[in-house]
Amino acid sequence: MKIAYLGPESSYSELAAIKFRPQAERTAFPSFHFVMQALVGGDCDFAVLPIENSLNGAVLQNIDLMQSAEGVVAAEHTRLALDHRLATLKGAELSGISRIYSHEQPLAQCMQFLLKNFPNAELIATQSTAASLEMLSSASDAAIVGAHCKRDGIELSPRNIADSNNNFTEFLLARKGVIDERVSTQNIFFSVTCRHKAGALLDILEPMRAGGLNMTKIQSRPLKDRAGEYRFFIEVEGDYSNAQVRNVLDGVKRISLSFKLLGAY
Repeated sequence: MKIAYLGPESSYSELAAIKFRPQAERTAFPSFHFVMQALVGGDCDFAVLPIENSLNGAVLQNIDLMQSAEGVVAAEHTRLALDHRLATLKGAELSGISRIYSHEQPLAQCMQFLLKNFPNAELIATQSTAASLEMLSSASDAAIVGAHCKRDGIELSPRNIADSNNNFTEFLLARKGVIDERVSTQNIFFSVTCRHKAGALLDILEPMRAGGLNMTKIQSRPLKDRAGEYRFFIEVEGDYSNAQVRNVLDGVKRISLSFKLLGAY
């Protein structure tokens, strides 16, 4: 059993992979595009995708990847607490830091700390938090990494530098296939498009209200081929093994211009 994740080793995605499948063979890839490609191409059995952060919102790239991938569904979900630390070469003076590397998500999640302490530093996005450690080549370099990323010659800040200590990222475990109607779930994730007219989204939401499905998330993404129109990504509380719940979703599908079941977990 192989599981694909955004590397290199010690990334938050690898921690999520271990949480999902502790015994699986883990394979690191340099971008989420290649993570999904490995799954679709059959090189791996599962793919780990962060989907939303409690401070920075949805990971839009991965929402788009789930939408565009054929024959892929999210089958499991987990939440990982994040503990961001500032990493520097041993002995480096913080006053001399002029470049700070990390993935774009941690850079945004630590922005208050960065603006207060390093207002003039250049912020440089990397493929992952773990990859930013490789960029530390001089005393003027720093990186934002997880507290678990310990390495000889590297010093980590004594405290979490995120804008809030209540910082979590939600991860999905994707696989090829379809949702198993026999497996009980707590949440269902799907996308819809609707007519470009007043009240069209309300028409789609009404069957969920009438069917008692509590909506936990909604996210809009512009349609690339239709300016001013959007696709809505929705998560609801619901057991996909329940025929009544599936009937409610069928009602949403009938009203929608397009409907795609992205996962149940």
